[in-house]
Amino acid sequence: MKIGVIDLGTNTFNLLIAEKTGHTSFRILHSSKLAVKMAKGSFDKKELKTEAITRGVNAIEKFIQITLQYHVDMIYAYGTAAIRNARNAGQFIKSVKDKFGIEVSVIEADREAEMVYYGVRNTVDMNNKVLIVDIGGGSSEFIIADSNQIYWKKSYQMGVAYLVEKFKPSDPLSIEEIEIISNFFEEKLTELLKEIKKNQVKIMIGASGAFESFAAMIKGDEKHVSETGLEAEAYTIDLQEFEDLSWRLVNSTLKERKKMKGLEPMRIEFIVLAAMVVKFLLEKTGIQTLIQSNFALKEGLMYEILSSAETDEQ
Repeated sequence: MKIGVIDLGTNTFNLLIAEKTGHTSFRILHSSKLAVKMAKGSFDKKELKTEAITRGVNAIEKFIQITLQYHVDMIYAYGTAAIRNARNAGQFIKSVKDKFGIEVSVIEADREAEMVYYGVRNTVDMNNKVLIVDIGGGSSEFIIADSNQIYWKKSYQMGVAYLVEKFKPSDPLSIEEIEIISNFFEEKLTELLKEIKKNQVKIMIGASGAFESFAAMIKGDEKHVSETGLEAEAYTIDLQEFEDLSWRLVNSTLKERKKMKGLEPMRIEFIVLAAMVVKFLLEKTGIQTLIQSNFALKEGLMYEILSSAETDEQ
């Protein structure tokens, strides 16, 4: 059986096509993404703009063409923060249903965090408690877990697209802006910092496009940000190298970032704030290991679909 999962993110739509190989195991046949910016200019009003809905429908149409090439048996689509929070999300969902016959399931924040956990668990050994971080466009998910269970999870409305719209950062950031944003993190993430300390977490696993970019920029190659990268792998990011990269990003202009090797064009506008989130957590927690996981939400959703199918068959 071949299954297609479409993750309708705030900034990016992702397509994952996989073939079932076992009870809950799968082989990835295709993985790609498209920049959509569903919530651009609409966070305050919590309403998807007409042009954003059009971009979203057009992106799904491109994905449908790819699924036809792979003879996919079933397609599942999931909306996250932008669609979850929009008052007129029904308009977009209806457009997708009418045009493609696909039902869009809107994922609640807690479930999104849980699916990220399942994705990461399939590619990283978690013998000790870890902090899983997924920095999205509209929301960011934080999960404390090991390979057996989740101990704590929370989704915060502080994705990078939201932060860019909230703070409207200068190019480059000023010292005053860096302080203001850091103070926002301090206030917003109080509970998270307490949970990290309570659970004695020393490992952070990054499960999002931002972490793929960090890894690619540090390694100096493109494979971690390739839209056709199919292998499940994890990469340990040297903390000093991340510190150096973070400093370079925070002090860079948009023009300079366009020339940085390993940084995808769709992330140029948002990568600075993503780096600031990670740097803040590293400084505040004493975390000693930083790992980038290529598996995240869409792989966790694939795992859940296969688990449900297995249950139904029994």
